[in-house]
Amino acid sequence: MIVLKWLERYFEELICCVCISIIAIAVFSQVVARYIFEIALHWTEETAAICMVWAVYMGASLCVRERFHIRIMIAVQALPIRFGKIIIITADLFWAFFCLLMIRVGWDYLFVFWRFTETSPSLGINQFYPQTILVIGYILILLRLIQTYFLWHRNGRSGLPGLLEEEWTNTK
Repeated sequence: MIVLKWLERYFEELICCVCISIIAIAVFSQVVARYIFEIALHWTEETAAICMVWAVYMGASLCVRERFHIRIMIAVQALPIRFGKIIIITADLFWAFFCLLMIRVGWDYLFVFWRFTETSPSLGINQFYPQTILVIGYILILLRLIQTYFLWHRNGRSGLPGLLEEEWTNTK
């Protein structure tokens, strides 16, 4: 149970940190190999690109969890709370629909990679595995969005969903 709680809190951060560390190591290795040893390492570019995409999707999920995603809240906060809730919930429903659409499209995309295997040129790995981030990322974003509403409902639905209570009270 403690492990699940820890993963719920730090999963995206862990993946982001690991990916960014791998990017730094890969880029540093390429610089050292080129300028000191005068050779090119072919695996570094592909490794850094894969890790960058993973870090971006995990970072997006992290932003939803921590409520750091882009929202123009000044106008919404200026409205009466009832209208603000309607606008936020409507926008989040569109966002959830988009996530579901991208999960479906990503699933079809992965099916093509599963059916017609393609290996990466430098690493020689099946492209299906790095590309799973499309589905994983949007599932995590959707789950974190649902988690926001679950917590908002559990806390009595006060303030606007996805806005911390102290942020709401500081603006009034």
